[in-house]
Amino acid sequence: MNRAALVWSAIAEPLDREAAWLATSLGHQDALAWAREARADPVSATMALALDKDRADALLRASQRWAARLDDADPDRMLEAAARVGATALTSDDEGWPRALADWDAKAPHALWVRGRTDLDALWSRSLAIVGARAATAYGEHVAAEIAGAAVDSGLTVLSGGAYGIDAAAHRGALACGGATVAVLAGGVDRLYPAGNSSLLAAVIESGAVVSELPPGYAPHRSRFLSRNRLIGAARATVVVEAAPVSGALNTARHAAELHRPVGAVPGPITAASSRGCNELIRDSLATLLAAPGQAIALALPVGEALEAEAGREAAPAAKGSAGIEFGSMAERAAYDALGPKTRGLDALAATAGLAPAEALTALGGLLARGLARRDGGGWRRIPPRRAENLSDNTGQTR
Repeated sequence: MNRAALVWSAIAEPLDREAAWLATSLGHQDALAWAREARADPVSATMALALDKDRADALLRASQRWAARLDDADPDRMLEAAARVGATALTSDDEGWPRALADWDAKAPHALWVRGRTDLDALWSRSLAIVGARAATAYGEHVAAEIAGAAVDSGLTVLSGGAYGIDAAAHRGALACGGATVAVLAGGVDRLYPAGNSSLLAAVIESGAVVSELPPGYAPHRSRFLSRNRLIGAARATVVVEAAPVSGALNTARHAAELHRPVGAVPGPITAASSRGCNELIRDSLATLLAAPGQAIALALPVGEALEAEAGREAAPAAKGSAGIEFGSMAERAAYDALGPKTRGLDALAATAGLAPAEALTALGGLLARGLARRDGGGWRRIPPRRAENLSDNTGQTR
């Protein structure tokens, strides 16, 4: 682990150009030594690099930004704070560092702080980013969950930002199908933000990872949301489900396009503000129009795999859900997939399904009415599909 890189993740904001230049030119350790020297004698430190005036002036200004954080940026204390929430750190020389981020060159993060699986290279190398509006429509959330489920079925990791709306629906869709998903946060991983999604993000940690380029204790400021979007956009492909003309989702799509990664967009009504961003991406030929979940998956798969997957979808009958079951909602599907042959309490079930306890209870009520779940003492158990059919009479009512 490069401890100097951990310090840089604390003293420099993401996308700090001068920090990136210094770390790339000198290496993190020598760059850190220079920053400390510059705090004591900025003129001599700058002259020692034999820089042109513009570069020297920019570094002098930047050194003042870094100096304010240097004393608090102790790697041991940061690692201890991370360990208290079950997190660790990765730098570019560690096993598991996502090679997909190397394409950012000078825009690559100094370090990544991780809760969950630390083999981020495996997660990022076969990934689909699904992003969109926080104020999403029910249709948008349904589509995001369907695309996430199809991605998991194709062996892809679902990347998103953990926010309300489309992000949350994408994470839930992946969890409901038993797949891996990664949430990239704009603040430290010790604070699962937004708080309303804390139970969902806890489930994300169990299946995949919650990641940030900022150490524990750093708040999710607006500028940090915009900078973290480039990490999401480093997925194999990015899909925008719903977005306003000016939005974080479109910012992510532009980052993906900058890396020459495929971008897809789900079209919507021309009268809907939530679809204007997607429609404009398609109009301007910046994104592929997506008419089915499988088309989104094809963007992220190698050509040969994409063709095989498409052929398989055409040959297979339309799926209604787990084992061909008709569910009343994505929440019911998530709750059913989280149930097992052993009794599960409501809180444990909700955490596994990525649902709030109230959402899980409503979903269980639907499953109970369909004969797909039953109460067992203080918990719930799944009823296998065939048994559920045998418990129903010819009218379809559960006996």
